[in-house]
Amino acid sequence: MTSAAQHPTEVAAAPSGVGLRERKKTERRTALIDASHRLVAAHGLEAVTVEMICAEVGVSPRTFFNYFATKDDAVLGHLPWAVAQDVADTFVAGGPTGVLRDDLVELVVGLVAAPPLGAERVRRTLELVTHHPRLMAHHIAWMDQQKSQLERLVRERLADGSPHRPETLTALLVVCAHATLLRWDAAGGDGHVREHATAVVAELRAVLTD
Repeated sequence: MTSAAQHPTEVAAAPSGVGLRERKKTERRTALIDASHRLVAAHGLEAVTVEMICAEVGVSPRTFFNYFATKDDAVLGHLPWAVAQDVADTFVAGGPTGVLRDDLVELVVGLVAAPPLGAERVRRTLELVTHHPRLMAHHIAWMDQQKSQLERLVRERLADGSPHRPETLTALLVVCAHATLLRWDAAGGDGHVREHATAVVAELRAVLTD
């Protein structure tokens, strides 16, 4: 496992058009996440406390709890993770290829390729997740919570009388997104996300047709 402390700090970009107050909040949130990564890499998950994270950043526990409910939440750094509007619009309109299977892959790519806290920070999170079952369970539960936006897009895409159930396709999307993230991380962040998403779908097809 690569130590999180060895990675340079990556500044997460605040959404365009936000004011100074929101940018400051984004900077503080990411500082808490980065501090938790450094401390867990150095001392282990169980040894790190909220107080240690706060001391690293120079904030009070009260401030910490304005951003995260628990230490694990800071380590995972979860934020709402939306599909880019242009990707969503293209999918709903029947694109980009017109083949549902291939367009589902593109939707996964659109979701995975632009994490709100930056790709390197997500990689550090995944490294920790794969070594701590408690974090993995928490991460999977969070991924499941993100499915509402995906189900809405799937429902808008499917024509009346479609043989496909939106709930089934949405669950498949969540699984593919998570598997793509893990596959990308296992490759050290090399390769385009689309390559990994396509490989995940191919693996699923091979299993189902075996």
